[in-house]
Amino acid sequence: MSSNFQSIPIIDLSLANSPATRPGLLQQLHQALIQVGFLYVSNHEVPQNVVSDLKGVLPRLFNLDLKHKEEWPRGEPDIRLKVENYIKELTKLSERFLLLVAEALGIPDELLFSFLSDQHRLKLVHYPSSDTSTLSIGQGVGPHKDSSGWWTFLLQASPPNVQGLQALNKNGDWIDIPVIQDTFVVNIGQAFEVVTHGVCKATTHRVLSGPLERFSVPFFQGIRANLTKSEALSTLRGYLPTEISSVETDIGANIDSAFLRGKYDTWGESQLRTKIRSHRDVGRRFYGDVFEKYTEDDS
Repeated sequence: MSSNFQSIPIIDLSLANSPATRPGLLQQLHQALIQVGFLYVSNHEVPQNVVSDLKGVLPRLFNLDLKHKEEWPRGEPDIRLKVENYIKELTKLSERFLLLVAEALGIPDELLFSFLSDQHRLKLVHYPSSDTSTLSIGQGVGPHKDSSGWWTFLLQASPPNVQGLQALNKNGDWIDIPVIQDTFVVNIGQAFEVVTHGVCKATTHRVLSGPLERFSVPFFQGIRANLTKSEALSTLRGYLPTEISSVETDIGANIDSAFLRGKYDTWGESQLRTKIRSHRDVGRRFYGDVFEKYTEDDS
């Protein structure tokens, strides 16, 4: 598969269970990591009822009035239980997947796990429908790389006819990532790009608004807050593959890497700065002691 991919590979995780099929799986995964940075996983062992339960609460949650949303809602105790069950299962999946990544890249798994935090993050996202007959632009997400985690495991929680997610190949073409039932979309986060010295790049992607509402649930595998730049850049030296991913498009290359380019030495502080700058009302309310320091710092 070339870096100018026209579709996203599907990795069947059940192939890891047999000595006869595991080598082929690892080869497919290796190519996806080096050349694409985005993939689907099927046969992932996350119970179907856990996924269905979460999908079922999303419309109900986003249809609540503002007062109940701001309470995160006390009158809906089952929502919390279903979200927590989902987080538990996605944590297991992310760890199983990371073991395969280590094997596919020839890296001792304990080194990859040494970067992890036990605090992962889940977002429940609703993209309202937009009127495509007018020039107005609906809610979407512009070109970006995932900055808040090691790996992202995305549940596209809408029917297959609802589209919007796209990834940027090395030729500068936006490639659709359609909904495939019973799969998760998995992509590399910026931290993994950093520690692999760009061998495994975080692929630039975006979300377009459309005429149909869309639900999305990204799970971000967490990085420990005390990870330093020097540790991130030195840990995997000598273990990296010899291939180097193709030169990125200008869009991808110009996306900010706050951890490497900023002046703060730990992953945690660079992430705090990013979040405060992105959500200034929340930052001003809860992090007033550092709000001006981060918002006025343009390094």
